[in-house]
Amino acid sequence: MNGPLEGIRVLDFTWALAGPFATMQLADLGAEVVKVEYPETHEKERGFGPYHDGISTFFFSANRGKKGIASDLKTEDGKALVKRLARRADVVAENFRPGTMDRLGLGYSALREVNPRLIYAALSGFGQTGPYSAMAAVDAVAQAMGGTLSLNGEADGPPMRIGVSIGDMAGGLYLAIGILAALRARDITGEGQLLDVALMEAQIALCENAIVRHSASAEAPTRQGSRHPLVAPFGPYETSDGWIVIANVKEWELFCAIIGRDDMALDERFLTNRARLENVDSLESELASVIATRTTSEWFAIIEPANVCAIGKVNTIADLFEDPHVAGRRMLVDIPMPYGKPGTLKLPNSPVHLSGTPAIVARTMPEHGGDTSGVFADWLGISDEETAELRARGIVK
Repeated sequence: MNGPLEGIRVLDFTWALAGPFATMQLADLGAEVVKVEYPETHEKERGFGPYHDGISTFFFSANRGKKGIASDLKTEDGKALVKRLARRADVVAENFRPGTMDRLGLGYSALREVNPRLIYAALSGFGQTGPYSAMAAVDAVAQAMGGTLSLNGEADGPPMRIGVSIGDMAGGLYLAIGILAALRARDITGEGQLLDVALMEAQIALCENAIVRHSASAEAPTRQGSRHPLVAPFGPYETSDGWIVIANVKEWELFCAIIGRDDMALDERFLTNRARLENVDSLESELASVIATRTTSEWFAIIEPANVCAIGKVNTIADLFEDPHVAGRRMLVDIPMPYGKPGTLKLPNSPVHLSGTPAIVARTMPEHGGDTSGVFADWLGISDEETAELRARGIVK
């Protein structure tokens, strides 16, 4: 099999990051994902830089493994072609503001008429209903209004955006999960359905522990830097040549002995986890002075085999390219450049490791309109000559 989703067809109207990240998960798992773009789009309009050999690395990283067609949705002929494709699709995905696809005549109600088995997956900032539904949202707005921004940053500093676009990508992952659930439900009922996922709500879901703490005790969780509200020590410590994370110490006395600080095991400020939380500033000061005396590798060799806590090196992105575990698990893979351009770009592999039907991450990003003829022939039985006529009229590229 070409992945566990072989045979599933996805008509992909998504753009920017959140939607394309969702449909890319499906492509990695074997679905045939066909990205629909406008014919007049230029290559540099497809995504942000930096550009590599004229290609947006932003677009490349979120659209690998997909096919690409270009159809003018402003024309009746273009819309008619999309409806015909939707009749053959299992999933339609879009991440426009609510109502955009309806105004084009391609919303859920219109497409359900031509394909009752269709899963219509709509991703938006705030959902298809509710007081905020018409508002625009980007990653930072999702993090802000969903609560995660308030929890990130130093205790005495301002709210801080999480360094990766988790506002977009968490929403994309929930959309992919929802699509898989809807496909399973269709196996039982024979019916498709509307999937409504909001970026704000995906962030709320990620705040589960902070929310339950507030619910249970009216606590107002806020920023603590890298500290954990329930466990100490917890977080990064600077070594003589880098950083390590120490967390979840389960044998405090043994941990203190291993790092050469038996005195800390007898210090009343640090005897229990509760005491360490109450005296976290002093605890971190004492640990910082010790950890700074050795290299990251030396501490790893001393602490990790003892199994007294969780420990990890703070890898930079450059470090990941040299990490033996990353290499052993093939988590960075070379993807060929499109348009026959020489060379490759390295991208993350799928973290979903299936023993029988593994994900396949090896195909490049879609060329703009590069698969129009093939998809029309395969999905609709349209000849190359007919596609050429549509192309001459500017309906497709």
